[in-house]
Amino acid sequence: MCGIIGVVGKGPAAPLLVDGLKRLAYRGYDSAGVATIVDGAIERRRAEGKIGALEALLRDDPLDGTVGLGHTRWATHGAPTTINAHPHATARVAVVHNGIIENFQPLRDELIAKGRRFETETDTEVVAHLITDYLDQGSSPRKATAAALKRLKGAFALGILFAGEDGLIIGARRGSPLAVGYGDGEMFLGSDALALAPLTRMIAYLEEGDWVELTRDGAVVRDARGRIAERPIMETVLSGAAIGKGNYPHFMLKEIYEQPTVIGDTLASLYHPVSGEIRLPELPFDFAELPKITIVACGTSFYAGLCAKYWLESIARLPTEVDIASEFRYREAPLPEGGLALFISQSGETADTLAALRFARQHGQHSLSLLNVAESTMARESDVVLRTLAGPEIGVVSTKAFTTQLVVLACFALACARARGAIGADEVARLTAALAEVPKHAANVLNHDHGIGALAADVAKARDVLFIGRGTGYPIALEGALKLKEISYIHAEGFAAGELKHGPIALIDEGVPVIVVAPSDALFKKTASNMHEVIARGAHVVFLSDAAGVKALGGLAAATIELPTVDPFVAPILYSIPVQLLAYHVAVIKGTDIDQPRNLAKSVTVE
Repeated sequence: MCGIIGVVGKGPAAPLLVDGLKRLAYRGYDSAGVATIVDGAIERRRAEGKIGALEALLRDDPLDGTVGLGHTRWATHGAPTTINAHPHATARVAVVHNGIIENFQPLRDELIAKGRRFETETDTEVVAHLITDYLDQGSSPRKATAAALKRLKGAFALGILFAGEDGLIIGARRGSPLAVGYGDGEMFLGSDALALAPLTRMIAYLEEGDWVELTRDGAVVRDARGRIAERPIMETVLSGAAIGKGNYPHFMLKEIYEQPTVIGDTLASLYHPVSGEIRLPELPFDFAELPKITIVACGTSFYAGLCAKYWLESIARLPTEVDIASEFRYREAPLPEGGLALFISQSGETADTLAALRFARQHGQHSLSLLNVAESTMARESDVVLRTLAGPEIGVVSTKAFTTQLVVLACFALACARARGAIGADEVARLTAALAEVPKHAANVLNHDHGIGALAADVAKARDVLFIGRGTGYPIALEGALKLKEISYIHAEGFAAGELKHGPIALIDEGVPVIVVAPSDALFKKTASNMHEVIARGAHVVFLSDAAGVKALGGLAAATIELPTVDPFVAPILYSIPVQLLAYHVAVIKGTDIDQPRNLAKSVTVE
């Protein structure tokens, strides 16, 4: 959520800032703005809505200057209006900010009492006035920033511009990520490597509590105590080409179609095709001695964790609890000595999940994170990291990140089961072979795209949609409902199919589509009975199953999608794809903003 780009450059900064903001748009935003230093003074251009509105403003009223900051805002304090858009400024300071300043109100009251006038409803404006107050007392930009940072409470990443300083940007982070880019006689600041990809591939990441002075000569990083610190400069694997849409109309569709490839890449990083073995990185714990695994995640990643719970308990015989990150710390759940806490996050910057990781470490848990972004805060703070090789995921709703998470978790469960002696070598080999075939089957599932697009028209007319499944089909039902809600804005719910008769079946009538996730597994007959129940009450059923399931029940459904016949162990990976495609095509019919749905952010970096 929100995005920061900063340039201390040689040429005009505004075009670089706008291009950077476009690359940050995937994070979610509702306004955008830029500020530069022109003849020693701060000049700003801000616009409500999409970046195109900012571009139009800059065409009518261009902005000079070689040093500047840009920002995409996702509203927290204050409505998404032009006046509340970043950068916020006084005559001496301009600030862009990701996060929340928790103590902004007492600071604001203090500064108003000193005669300072505020123009916005935001928490960010207080930072500009606070630094200005220290400057007015005679402090230098560096000392004024250091003094202000000591007084701020909350989570933030900041970019700060100073009038009269045509060659200086100060950045700071506490709880929100911030990267420094190194160029030839120019320097850059960004929320992530994607923002900086076309500008430079040489990146350093600020650590918790760091702040940095950027000039054309380089960067001086200071830690939370103000001491000069060295942060490693690395070459990022990202490039500007990696984030294009290619020939696809939306990033989401492109990323759905990338799944056979990225599933294969992720699997290849853990599976040795000659020996047939799953090879995890060296782990600082022994699977056989683990008393319990606690999985913590948010949103789609939470549903991946639910699938892992089924696998770890049924195959590895290891007690597993799955918790929503935003609730985990506040329950203060007892954690067993020597337990493992497993955290799942696409970005590695999710605020609630990162806070949960720190809580678990404080309570003596081994920490393992499953991430798509190796260059992230959670990667640096975990004992060990498992990677998904999904590549950049630009669409706000997660598709390929989710299926690659499932692949890694399936590999992890097999390695755990083998180490604990819960299953024998032959069974491990059989299940591993089933995993190895998933990329091929995923490509086959994509052949149903046209058929799913055709049946989406009926779903798009609905006010409410239900998804049901059993076993690992239950998390996929939850994920399918989430996808539909996120991008079509249709109310949708996922249920364990056996729970229908305990209340949700009251929602069924002739106007309610029910999506049934039902591979031919040990629970198929029970799911079939639930399907009969909803059909008897007039539901419009969309049936997802394999050849055997379609033969048994396909004639009863209003629409049927026949998926490959696979081992039930890998079914949830493949059944994720049609529910993604269904949500996509419904959203296309409804004309929503598919890649940047309203009110949503790609990376939620505030609690």
